[in-house]
Amino acid sequence: MTRSLREVVKEYISERRVRKYRLVTKDGRCNIEFGNVMHRNHFAYVLDIWTTFVETRWRFVIFNFVASFTLSWFIFGLLWYWIARDHGDLKWQNPPENHTACVYSVNTLTYAFLYSLETQTTIGYGNLYVTDVCAGAVALIIIQSLIGTIINCFWCGVVMAKIALPKKRAKTITFTDQAVICPKKGTLCLQIRVANLRKTLMIGSQIYGKLLRTTVTPEGETVILDQVSIDFMVDAGKDGLFFVCPLTLYHVIDKTSPFFDMAVDTLHQHEFELVVFFDGTAESTSSSCQVRTSYIPQEIMWGYDFLPIISRSKEGKYRVDFSNFAKQVPVPTAHCAYCYHNEAGHHHHVSGIENQGFEVIDIEAPNVTKM
Repeated sequence: MTRSLREVVKEYISERRVRKYRLVTKDGRCNIEFGNVMHRNHFAYVLDIWTTFVETRWRFVIFNFVASFTLSWFIFGLLWYWIARDHGDLKWQNPPENHTACVYSVNTLTYAFLYSLETQTTIGYGNLYVTDVCAGAVALIIIQSLIGTIINCFWCGVVMAKIALPKKRAKTITFTDQAVICPKKGTLCLQIRVANLRKTLMIGSQIYGKLLRTTVTPEGETVILDQVSIDFMVDAGKDGLFFVCPLTLYHVIDKTSPFFDMAVDTLHQHEFELVVFFDGTAESTSSSCQVRTSYIPQEIMWGYDFLPIISRSKEGKYRVDFSNFAKQVPVPTAHCAYCYHNEAGHHHHVSGIENQGFEVIDIEAPNVTKM
């Protein structure tokens, strides 16, 4: 019992360490912070106030939304109270019976606030209205109406922009949590699977990757985030993907690949992070979006392949079984990419499942790894 608990604690600490040192999380967020930013650079966020508010979290947007309207109502309420006081309209000033007020019924601070609110929101209950005896009151009602319109337009634009952010569409693009390495069409490949959870297409889709690792240059300089390009493709190429159903993307592990020198027993000893990017334009909104995820060595399964998920029913409809989206099955795979490509007798061929007609089949995989 004690040994089991120790293993659980060790695994938990290892997972926490992995999450801490990732640059890109599984949902695409970047684990990076900026330090020692000069104060004058912070002022750039104020100059670009539109982007600042659009990228602000919803709770701060709602707080600023409420605060801006309430503060404007209160400030203009004070101005209306000052105009009424200057004209002698308040109760404690004891105006004469034939006195005409600047704003009818504004004789207390509470009524001044209510009139300010009604003016800016164009409510108008009938017992509060401006008269023509004060030019300042006429000018103030024009100014408040214009400022109120500007505030309304600004916050409507911010809310609409946040709702229509392309990254919301990116939430319906999902990757498998793990990648696999296995033979594919006579070569060794690293494979991932990506799915579009909506029926609307992503136009002009392309996918690519960056391998992030720490390297030391011949001059002795240590590069913390050295980036190596990783090409992914499907059978039809790597650009302009027809993303109507889940796709299995693969990277060929040849002599130019950074995975060529890795083996099944040394893969998890390396320190790197494979960041995968998916770019596309939403068909319904014509907005571009990017989806990101990352894989560390512990999330790459050597000697496994994804189960097929596309079939065709007897009625002729194509069917995608998302229950098999992330499932893996062990397949014969070479010990390393070097022996696969160079040594005779190490070319392992996988006998796949023939399903040329896309007929519905039952897949039995007794040793299936679930995500």
